[in-house]
Amino acid sequence: MIIYSPFECAYLWLPLIGFVIGFLSSATGGGGGFFFLPVLTLFFGIPAQVAVATSLAATLPVCLAGSVGHYRRGNIDLRVGLIFALAGVAGAMSGAGITSVLNSRQLKNSFGIYSIVIATHMLLSNWKKRKREANGIEMTELTGFRKITKGSFYGFVAGVITATFGTSGSAPVFAGLFEMQLSVKLVLGTSIMIVFVNTFSALGAHFLVGEIDLTLVLFLTTGTIAGALLGTKFLSGISLDKAESGIRKWYALGMIVFGLLMLL
Repeated sequence: MIIYSPFECAYLWLPLIGFVIGFLSSATGGGGGFFFLPVLTLFFGIPAQVAVATSLAATLPVCLAGSVGHYRRGNIDLRVGLIFALAGVAGAMSGAGITSVLNSRQLKNSFGIYSIVIATHMLLSNWKKRKREANGIEMTELTGFRKITKGSFYGFVAGVITATFGTSGSAPVFAGLFEMQLSVKLVLGTSIMIVFVNTFSALGAHFLVGEIDLTLVLFLTTGTIAGALLGTKFLSGISLDKAESGIRKWYALGMIVFGLLMLL
């Protein structure tokens, strides 16, 4: 086994880290990949290219468990999800090629910039939404061709992000789903289904151009599956409609913090 960290005992923390990430990711509609990459590179010193592919492999069980849990509770809009997911497959194939031509430092910097840009977009969108609500202005629901076009665009971007950085790509998915005026629980459930398809596609592409540390995957997934199942159960017992603004704000702030850490 290749040891990337000087402290072998640090690996024993991975199941706990996996559990926490699995729980939070399932409860917030992500796949956990956004958190896996910074944790593996910043705290365990794993090369970025290895961390990307490993993150995808560790994220897949989280997405599967979360998708099943949300589907059973009626939290998934299959029609909208398929629009995003089909475009995401094409994006994932493109993203895997991008990873192979970037060195570790470039990959970290790119991830940091992406995190800050997409988080800023989320905060601005959240602010505009609250302003519209305060003024009594309702958004027009997307239908037909506009729904397919926007869903395909956000889905493709999410696929590229997933394969390039090994993350869930849930930020652009969230942005697109919220624009379609879905309820918060439908956004969270549909998002994790889309992330599952994107991650599966990206992982297949990385088998050709990437490297996966199966030891890390085993340690991480020991906790992630349990966390993901518990997260969906927790979500079913609470009301999130009034908490939508807060969820988006804190998710975006967390992305900015991790983005800055990756750049520094």
